Amino acid sequence: MNTRDTVKHSLLLAVAATTLTAFGQGSHDDYERALGLGRRTENKVFRDRVKAHWLPGGTSFWYRVPTGPKQQECVFVDAVAGTRTAGYAPPQDKPLAIQADVPRRSARTGDETSLTFVNRMAGEFELFWLDPSGQRRSYGKVPPGAERRMHTFAGHVWLVLDSKGNELALVEAQDDPGRVEVDGKPLPQTPSPKGPLSGTSPDGKWIAFIKEHDLWVRETATKQTTALTSDGSADDYYNGDLHWSPDSTRLVAVQVKRAQEHKVHFIESSPKDQLQPKLHTIDYLKPGDRIAHPRPRLFDVTLRRQVEVKDDLFATPWAISDVRWSPDSSRFAFLYNQRGHQLLRIVAVDARTGEARALVEETSPTFIDYSQKTFLHWLDASGELVWMSERDGWNHLWLYDMRAGTVRNQITRGPWVVRKVERVDEERRQVWFLAGGVRPEQDPYYQHLCRANLDGSGFVVLTQGDGTHRVEFSPDRRWFLDTWSRVDQPPVTELRRADDGRLVCVLEKADASALFAAGWTAPERFVAKGRDGRTDIHGIIIRPSSFDPAKKYPVIENIYAGPHGAFVPKAWDRQIWMHTLAGLGFVVVQIDGMGTNWRSRAFHDVCWRNLKDSGFPDRIAWLRAAAAGRPWMDLARVGLYGGSTGGMNTLAGLLHHGDFYKVGVADCGCHDSRMDKIWWNEAWMGWPVGPEYADNSNVTHTHKLQGKLLLIVGEMDTNVDPASTMQVVNALEKADKDFELLVITGTGHGAAETRYGNRRRMDFFVRHLLGKEPRWKS
Repeated sequence: MNTRDTVKHSLLLAVAATTLTAFGQGSHDDYERALGLGRRTENKVFRDRVKAHWLPGGTSFWYRVPTGPKQQECVFVDAVAGTRTAGYAPPQDKPLAIQADVPRRSARTGDETSLTFVNRMAGEFELFWLDPSGQRRSYGKVPPGAERRMHTFAGHVWLVLDSKGNELALVEAQDDPGRVEVDGKPLPQTPSPKGPLSGTSPDGKWIAFIKEHDLWVRETATKQTTALTSDGSADDYYNGDLHWSPDSTRLVAVQVKRAQEHKVHFIESSPKDQLQPKLHTIDYLKPGDRIAHPRPRLFDVTLRRQVEVKDDLFATPWAISDVRWSPDSSRFAFLYNQRGHQLLRIVAVDARTGEARALVEETSPTFIDYSQKTFLHWLDASGELVWMSERDGWNHLWLYDMRAGTVRNQITRGPWVVRKVERVDEERRQVWFLAGGVRPEQDPYYQHLCRANLDGSGFVVLTQGDGTHRVEFSPDRRWFLDTWSRVDQPPVTELRRADDGRLVCVLEKADASALFAAGWTAPERFVAKGRDGRTDIHGIIIRPSSFDPAKKYPVIENIYAGPHGAFVPKAWDRQIWMHTLAGLGFVVVQIDGMGTNWRSRAFHDVCWRNLKDSGFPDRIAWLRAAAAGRPWMDLARVGLYGGSTGGMNTLAGLLHHGDFYKVGVADCGCHDSRMDKIWWNEAWMGWPVGPEYADNSNVTHTHKLQGKLLLIVGEMDTNVDPASTMQVVNALEKADKDFELLVITGTGHGAAETRYGNRRRMDFFVRHLLGKEPRWKS
């Protein structure tokens, strides 16, 4: 933020402060002001996003940008000249086909876009948005001959019903604005899949299929069918994962021993459609359970026989994936992820003999972060592979010679991490990727676009702004749009050249003046040293909306220490829920301590079989450093809250650091890794299940509870078994500890984020950190 922006920001804050009460104390007015923040601040940022519509030739594009309340303009950009011109007349919205096979829920929320619904019927129709759970949300009726333009997001699904409830249209919004003509014809029914799972050979002469758990082939010319296997059964079946060799002579199928059953039961106490409770049951594997056991099977189809493949190199799979044939059909390969996640291996199998050998082997004494850091890209023409590894202590890319099964060279290196591979350009022998920490003067979590040659030379960082970056390339990849922001910097969108990253022109600088005028304040970024006195720990600080530096405020930490990611916000966002809580008179912080992801390997390894650590030594050091220069932060009154892993972390804070954290609200916590989902917990706690599982369980340590605790759980939580919370309750009862329990009926994971759960959480902090009785009712 430059000097002029800083002065403007300060003036806006001063104006906003005069409209607010002096100090949040949990009064009715405080609640009204805090809970109304989202409403007061929505749609207050303009010129904050650009969606390019490239024109033929690839040298120009247009975009539509909001410039004010219900105002927008269209801009034409000449990439060669580096100019932008407002007042462009865009083409009409693209017609969208009405299809029956659209997902019946909004599974993702992409960029902002729009859908225009046109009523070509004699009667009216009603518009519904299908929310992420598939529930219909009405957006009103459209009369005959009228049209309605709906603001929406790419990936959101919309349904049109006539007055009798017949389905007339089902569409999924795309990145570009769309137009839907509704003519009254009923929506066609989605055809049900028929027949066995099958796969046609590349030459079309064979069809492979699964019949009664076994693998069969049919000659297309003669229609003659042959069973290639007879050992398939309901408990050890061929699953239809079929892979033909390019020459159509051999086939790989996957046979799977079924996992054990582990049923989790839920009682829905107050169903909407009946008086009596309902029993619900789901399949839910937990750590230590017997999992599915896949094995690749090789067949010579011309001889109708199986070629034996010994499984010595893949005997204990968590998963077998990425099965692929070499172009010359001489061998196939697959990725073997060993259970326990300490070994990844690419295994190659000779198509003639069935002999297996390891081409790539990745091992770790702790864990391999397979769910976040697995990447492999085969370069068939040169017999090479681009492979992702943390073997040098940072997440980087390596080039393998796959004929020899040896490392050719390291592609990227340095004290920073590859976050995501954007593209491997085989022709130019380059890799494009997003990386964190490549600009040492910036926050290491900020992502920048980079490029390197596959031989390890030519590394270049292509984005510059001090923030985290999101890029979108032109169709021919000569240009890219770079949108960057920070929690305290509204988005800036630039057009840059792809070859060298040189700035072509600034397209937009977001205008957040109306947001600040509405009483919103930007989070403060803060960095302090962690437990070792050397490592930087990053976090944010949100002050009360009616901040007075002469007063002292309790501090609340929003905690989530899941090892699968890093969670302190980096990009511009309103962060409404944290601001809402701050509006009651709290300083709210969020921190990424050791054990979370996307720093060095040593930083991450702190979590290994040590989830109870939750980075608390780093968090407490960070808070003390922050308070040392901010006397208005009262560390005698510190609370914390979180859900899921954050719920586990919250209770762990009170159990293991009760001298520092005084109040906690733990929502739907996975308090005992033995009670939670198998994949997440075995990833960080290992396998087989050992004594470290019990030692890291909150249940084991309930006798250490200090401070005030509120446990929240949804009775219908299918993500984390609600019994995980109830077993904590049982242990607290046995330890004769005081606590509060809130079970929210009919609610799943994230119960504290419901309107009622959030209000109860706010009340708990007001009561026990502010020392006031909440007055949310007038």
